[in-house]
Amino acid sequence: MYLPILILILIVAIALILIVMVQNPKGGGLSSSFGGGAGQSIGGVQNTNSFLDRTTWTLAIAMFALILLANFAIDRGNGDNAPQLDSTLENVETTTQTPATTNTTKDSVQ
Repeated sequence: MYLPILILILIVAIALILIVMVQNPKGGGLSSSFGGGAGQSIGGVQNTNSFLDRTTWTLAIAMFALILLANFAIDRGNGDNAPQLDSTLENVETTTQTPATTNTTKDSVQ
């Protein structure tokens, strides 16, 4: 169940990146250059910006909801196949810190 949600998150993330890159707050970005002058006569720049704004908010809310859903969809295992943390550090080697040598040489220019 986690993999389909992860794929949906990636699709929404890519779509959100593309929609945000198309926007320009002053109305002169890439959104006005799609279709040249015909874009203004058909829907107008204001309608295009309104559509991009609504799409951005919709994708952002969808991303938030999918991330929360993915958190609950992660398989954490039950009592039989849950990860055993008791023996996790059993074969880890530890190192001991050696004291630093305090030999100072007097190599300064005289």
